[in-house]
Amino acid sequence: MKLEDMIMVSVDDHIVEPANMYKNHLPPEWQDKAPTMGVDDNGADYWVFDGKRTGAIGLNAVVGRPREEYGCEPVAFNQMRAGVYDIDGRIDDMNVNGIMSSINFPSVVGFDGYRFMQYDDRKVGLRMLQAYNDWHIDEWCAKYPGRNIPVGLVPYWMPEEAAREVERIGKKGVRTITMCDNPTFHGLPGIHNEIYKPLWKALADQNIVISNHIGSGSPAPHASMETPIEAWITTMPMAISNSAADWLHLQALRDYDLKVCLSEGGIGWIPYFLERADFAFEHHHAWTHSDFGGMKPSELFRKHFMTCFIDDAFGLQNIDAIGEDIISYECDYPHSDCLWPEAPERLYETVKHLTDAQIDKISHANALRFFDYDAIGILGGRDKCTVGALREAGKDVDISTRSFGGPAPLAPGEKPRRVTSGDIIGMFAGVTKADGELETA
Repeated sequence: MKLEDMIMVSVDDHIVEPANMYKNHLPPEWQDKAPTMGVDDNGADYWVFDGKRTGAIGLNAVVGRPREEYGCEPVAFNQMRAGVYDIDGRIDDMNVNGIMSSINFPSVVGFDGYRFMQYDDRKVGLRMLQAYNDWHIDEWCAKYPGRNIPVGLVPYWMPEEAAREVERIGKKGVRTITMCDNPTFHGLPGIHNEIYKPLWKALADQNIVISNHIGSGSPAPHASMETPIEAWITTMPMAISNSAADWLHLQALRDYDLKVCLSEGGIGWIPYFLERADFAFEHHHAWTHSDFGGMKPSELFRKHFMTCFIDDAFGLQNIDAIGEDIISYECDYPHSDCLWPEAPERLYETVKHLTDAQIDKISHANALRFFDYDAIGILGGRDKCTVGALREAGKDVDISTRSFGGPAPLAPGEKPRRVTSGDIIGMFAGVTKADGELETA
């Protein structure tokens, strides 16, 4: 297969929410409760949800910047490519990157929508969550059918309401929900608690995938505040392994035939994870009383889970140990790991040893099957969906690198030092409430 003949689907990208997202999706009686956007004295754009100012809107939206500026978080829309927050610009940037279809996770409200859980009045939080879903489905996704696979937020902290929202958005075309991979992180019962049964049943009834994004629950660990940030970045994808094991042992997985995607988790660690799960079951189940319905844990994993990668040559050299039917691609636009606009070149380099059928599975077919989404049919056939066809459509898009000034200059005689985990945490730690109090982001 030639590079230009590949079809690419990304199961993990992100949106920086635009200022007008609530304009058309709340009735007049709710408008005074809608989140609002302001600009502070430093020129930073910010959202206010329920009277609380959020952190930096950019959330690592550094695509198109020089790499030297990746640690400089955008604080205003004019410091980002239009494709980060504008659907027309996003389609342009997908075209030049050869991406046919994408799943776009939230930013300002949290990867799992936890911002709505923080409302003092849960009913108001629920209504704002529903309006967010309507904006995402009816504006962001609907304007270009087939290009973005709708993902919904659910109030998993209110399982009965979550089940109703799943039913509502399922009828509107949502194919996956984004959920906290470990609800105990937010002080809620763990996923094994029976309170989530209504949610599990609704997801099964609507054939909707649960997408667990890294960082939505169990935090990626780092050794200390002095740890170089690059060490932390190295381990971030694998941090989801703890939650993957927890979900693998979830009885509801089998009871309701649930589907789970480990978003932004990588694949190179999967072979040992499955080997270890099988060993633990064989060696310990006599006293732990674990039950996988007559299957090995690895067999159950391959039935219910989808994995994905940005750049994982080792994993792609070992697909037999993972399973060629449970591997999908992700771009992670507009974050710093994103390879835009050269994602096809890197993907092709790491899959060209595979058969054409395997390349098709990994680049798009597994994702479209798992999420039950016929993007190719919607878009009118394979010849309109290839990297070559999309890049031809985007041939006039400006992909030049743009600088926004970079980090502060060093003092005379000062030498650069490693950026640490503490530096980055400090960047996001303090945000200002609308009333001037300090709150943790």
